[in-house]
Amino acid sequence: MVEIIFLGTSCMQPTKDRNHSGFLLKYKTENILFDCGENIQRQMRIAGVKPAKITRLLISHWHGDHVFGIPGLMSSMGADQFAKKLYIYGPKGSEKYLKNMFNSFAAKDIIEYEIKEINEGKIFENDEFILEAHPLNHSVPCIGYSFIEKERLRINVPKAEKLGLAGPILGQLQSGKDVIYKGKKIKFLDLTYPVKHKKISYIADTLPCDGANLLAKGADLLISEGTHLSDLSEKTEKYMHLTIKDAALIASENNAKKLIITHISTRYKSTADIVAEARTYFDESIVAEDFLKIKV
Repeated sequence: MVEIIFLGTSCMQPTKDRNHSGFLLKYKTENILFDCGENIQRQMRIAGVKPAKITRLLISHWHGDHVFGIPGLMSSMGADQFAKKLYIYGPKGSEKYLKNMFNSFAAKDIIEYEIKEINEGKIFENDEFILEAHPLNHSVPCIGYSFIEKERLRINVPKAEKLGLAGPILGQLQSGKDVIYKGKKIKFLDLTYPVKHKKISYIADTLPCDGANLLAKGADLLISEGTHLSDLSEKTEKYMHLTIKDAALIASENNAKKLIITHISTRYKSTADIVAEARTYFDESIVAEDFLKIKV
């Protein structure tokens, strides 16, 4: 199961209720942080997430509201005796920007890290999941990301119990291996069934574009910026962002199952109009709040 924790849902400026951008994706031993706005590490403490648990940081772009929290987070991870390597992914220029951040103060307790500048395609893969990236259309290089859980096998429990199977044998079957039990060959295909993979995508600051559509396509959960209502579409387009309507249409036209809108303008004191506009175009829409938790 994948769990999402929203740590910041505002846009350029924070409010008393909304922090700068960032959310955490938890999956088994992975804790993947998407963007790291100012004060994210404190948001993590409030949410009960230890900074030293972060395994990967995915940066969409280098506007301050998405990255000002990085030096503080990495310093705290060092103070908490983070003993591994933090893997950081971001658009072209990320290595230079991060180095400049650390050169701007007397850096202390900075952890070991590896930064990869990426643009498009598969950026990581293991036996359990894939991370993909697609370029977005913003005023600076900007990347959106998909977390794709691989299809896996699940044991047909009634059949397994009927045969008296238990323990390590079930693990072998679930990994796709035939086994010998009491002198008889048991095929994994007879005792398992496939569970469809899950796709969680993040569309950061952008105009509507091909990259946004690819990220949204077939997503079980689409997390997308939606800065303004459509009555401010000219202003939104000028600053190269999505309106609420844009985000909802991207979800609808690409068969996403659920949409969560984030990166909300500080002008909106209530989310009622945002929800109403989004659901005009895509019923399965909600608006993120700081500390909202979603399981997928």
